[in-house]
Amino acid sequence: MPGLHSGQYSFNLTPSDANLERLQQILFFKELGFSLDRIKQILDSPDFSREEALELQRRMLSEKRDRLDKMIAMIDKTIQHAKGEIEMTNQEKFEGFDFSSNPYEQEARERWGDETVNKANETVAGMDREEQSAAAEEMNVIYRKLAELKEGSPDSAEVQRIIGDWYRFITRFGNYTPEAFKGLGQMYVEDNRFQENIDRFGEGLAVFMRDAMAIYADGFDKV
Repeated sequence: MPGLHSGQYSFNLTPSDANLERLQQILFFKELGFSLDRIKQILDSPDFSREEALELQRRMLSEKRDRLDKMIAMIDKTIQHAKGEIEMTNQEKFEGFDFSSNPYEQEARERWGDETVNKANETVAGMDREEQSAAAEEMNVIYRKLAELKEGSPDSAEVQRIIGDWYRFITRFGNYTPEAFKGLGQMYVEDNRFQENIDRFGEGLAVFMRDAMAIYADGFDKV
């Protein structure tokens, strides 16, 4: 029998440049918290552009680096507070967290899918710093209330009331149908960045919110 590398039976087992480029893209998106299913959808989209993706990934990684620097600084302050060296208000303890959607992930999803869930938020761009801070605090208050209730049932009247507050809050910044609201809750669990940020208020909060948001959306006509 002819050898694998002789005559017409010779095979080139070296990965092609295209395969290596695809692997590189998978690793970049994975580092940024995208699920493998989401990465496949993006890469297989007929509108996918490697150059645009690289620019997007660079911006996202730069933002991630900035967020990590802020988080490290916040940890340092918290250590000082724990040692009694400085005082921190409850608000200051959460100032380093950003619970809003990453604008560049939103751009990616708008470009390659999930347009309803990640509709562009023009309202935020029109808000001044004071208005943004007030909105961020309002959002954090809702997270804290839900974190206090997460050991209970997501269909309780109190939880559903607060989830209703959450629905009304986010619909100030985008047009979320009940189905899109339910999908947003699912994304809180599927996207590592959302889950990690939300779970800083309490482990399991992202899953709890997903379940509560699904219940709210399914019973929307009764609300």
